[in-house]
Amino acid sequence: MYYLFNSNKMFFIFILFFSTMISISSNSWFGCWIGLEINLLSFIPLISNSNNLLASEASLKYFLTQSIASMNFLFSILLKMILMKNFEMNNFISIMINSSLLMKMGSAPFHFWFPNISEGLSWFNNFILMIWQKITPMILLSYYLNFNFLYFIIIMNVMIGAIGGLNQTSLRKLMAFSSINNLGWMIFTLLISENLWMFYFFMYSFLISIMFFLFYNLNMFFINQLFINNMNFMIKMNLLINFMSLGGLPPFLGFLPKWIVINFLMMNKFYFLTFIMIMSSLITIYFYIRIIYSSFMFNYFKMKWFKINLKNKLMNLINFFSLISIMGMIFSTFLFI
Repeated sequence: MYYLFNSNKMFFIFILFFSTMISISSNSWFGCWIGLEINLLSFIPLISNSNNLLASEASLKYFLTQSIASMNFLFSILLKMILMKNFEMNNFISIMINSSLLMKMGSAPFHFWFPNISEGLSWFNNFILMIWQKITPMILLSYYLNFNFLYFIIIMNVMIGAIGGLNQTSLRKLMAFSSINNLGWMIFTLLISENLWMFYFFMYSFLISIMFFLFYNLNMFFINQLFINNMNFMIKMNLLINFMSLGGLPPFLGFLPKWIVINFLMMNKFYFLTFIMIMSSLITIYFYIRIIYSSFMFNYFKMKWFKINLKNKLMNLINFFSLISIMGMIFSTFLFI
């Protein structure tokens, strides 16, 4: 990994982690805003690359969108301080704060920057963008929830995340839309319980990190790169297990957090939302199956970029995590019985 041997990059990664701790441990909204700004300024050097035009463009787009969201957030908290005694404005201020945080994490309908930026980043930077960069806004979102507004946002996320991934040929954009879809589920877990959000977020991070390190190890960026005839059978099985788990198909591990959310929805009679969320999951599973079908069935390409040593330790680690993914749900089923 390039970042492990580059002291400058490691410094900015440390600042990135430190800024998250500042935001989530702050006892004032202004302190949270400072943490978000440090987070932004530490992530820009990680993604900018003078030798890569797409990465430079992505860093500029990221800076502009995050700056707009930060200005909106700062304006909202100042308005909240000025109009603290005006209870009629509380609903408007909560929507403003929620909107700025949703824009920061790339949630629909403020998601338009998210797939375009992910396309210009490496797999490691995408790993940070889709996992670590969501922690601070989601924890801050839990402080000032507006249920009626977020109910609409959840529906938007699961629908746009599912439909947006249908016509994608880029694996990075596809994973970005998958992240938007999962974000809808995660926002709903915030409305239920913070512990459930932590559990769902951990499961999502575990599954998506396996996919990122698998694609990084195989040097893959597009779906057509999966049409290869000398791909090892274990790699194909890894793709099958992890994609199905990420889609939430039983008996894989990714089904467990979705099962808990669906159970809560049915118990509280959110039938319409249950229908929308299940249908969106079926659509995401469909385009995952399309990728697996390509991998298993169309074995007629040989690519020069496919450089992999099957004795690679990272591949052994991915195989082990895939085994956990398929076995975890079986064990958890017995726990819930």
